[in-house]
Amino acid sequence: MRIYVVKPGDSLWRLAQTYRTTVSQIVTVNELENPNVLVVGESLVIPESDKEYVVQRGDTLSQIAARYSVTVQDLASFNNITNPSLIYVGLMLFIPYFRHTVRAGETLWAIAKRYGVTVNQISQASNIANPSLIHPGQILRIPAEAKPVKEVNTYVTRMDERGRNEVTARGNLFTYLSPFSYGVNEDGSLANLQDTLVLQGATATNTAPLLTITNTVAGSFSSDRAGAILRNPAIQDTLLANIIARIQEKGYRGLNIDFEYVYPEDRENYNSFLRKAAARLHPAGYSLSTALAPKVSGTQKGLLYEAHDYPAHGEIADFVVLMTYEWGWSGGSPWAIAPVTEVRKVLDYAVTVIPPGKIMMGVPLYGRDWKIPWVKGTYAKTVNLKSAIELATRFGQAIQYNETYEAPFFRYTDETGQQHEVWYEDARSLQAKYDLVKQYGLRGVSFWVLGPPLPQNWPVLRQNFRVRKRG
Repeated sequence: MRIYVVKPGDSLWRLAQTYRTTVSQIVTVNELENPNVLVVGESLVIPESDKEYVVQRGDTLSQIAARYSVTVQDLASFNNITNPSLIYVGLMLFIPYFRHTVRAGETLWAIAKRYGVTVNQISQASNIANPSLIHPGQILRIPAEAKPVKEVNTYVTRMDERGRNEVTARGNLFTYLSPFSYGVNEDGSLANLQDTLVLQGATATNTAPLLTITNTVAGSFSSDRAGAILRNPAIQDTLLANIIARIQEKGYRGLNIDFEYVYPEDRENYNSFLRKAAARLHPAGYSLSTALAPKVSGTQKGLLYEAHDYPAHGEIADFVVLMTYEWGWSGGSPWAIAPVTEVRKVLDYAVTVIPPGKIMMGVPLYGRDWKIPWVKGTYAKTVNLKSAIELATRFGQAIQYNETYEAPFFRYTDETGQQHEVWYEDARSLQAKYDLVKQYGLRGVSFWVLGPPLPQNWPVLRQNFRVRKRG
């Protein structure tokens, strides 16, 4: 798979010819609305025809397996597909083996080195008894290069049929699914969440669901609600009993706690609650995770940060989600949602106090459109990759890319004469984030939030990692 940036004069036909794929493969994996219109500067994912295949309408897994001379079982297992009859248009399948025709003078050792595999791996895959005896014209099966195994969580807010379909279509790439969310009441009871449909999607894709609780009141995080829970041991006992009952009733596999804007004076109370939660959940076989504000030091001031004790959460929880996004927030001035420069600052601190193998780095799946010059008190509109490209197309703007922040952006003037600035995520910005996961040796990533169309994310994710399932 390649990430290609559109240049003046490009066409899909020319790109397909250059990279030995088909227009339909490029169109489908990128979910292009108008294949005849490309925006200069936009990124495209280009499948490599011998290593990847994008599912088209009418395809079956058995047909695709036969095309690449692999078994249905191998193809399904390699792509974390639980039900071979459950594949979706646009899904990029990675082929567990590809073919190499031996040329005169080649040795198995040289071929193995070229593809980053071992002689033994090729010998086993190709049923070669004597590795020193290969001949020109012989077709070898080359195992796909091994990828780092990482975990992936995604939050989901849509609980309807569409939400279930999104989970089912993308679930082969999720370790965990976190329906957002169960609010906690002052008496320790849980607010209702109509999560049945998305949990069905998790079951169909062997994805472990996490029950997510928040200190929200009327849709906003409440410091007082958190305080009411964290300062009362009896209420905590009631809450944990209700959580475990709901986990057992719904088939959840663990608890994710997203308490935000907790009063600084409740920092130790929060830590004590986490210890109590771990003591209740772990013996029952359930995991405990938390969501943490993006801190750059242990002494960082602010209501969002002070009660989030990185060392304590890192010790007590099975893993933590770092909310490394929202620098470009809706009520602030235009900026990348998750500038790599700022994400690095958070990770530089986090890995000194939390084991990297417990850290899930937050990744945004959305962007924003600000009116400029920005005026304090105004709010940006949320956009996604597809709607951003539509805006660039409509107003005839090329996409720019900020190499410092590793994010695409552009400006345009609307019909009323109002100027705008748009920042969003694309294949390049996502690749930069996945590079950080590898560089810091993190446990994996956590997406906020499933739903906004970002089709390039899924093949780029799979290009970088093999996703662990907890089945």
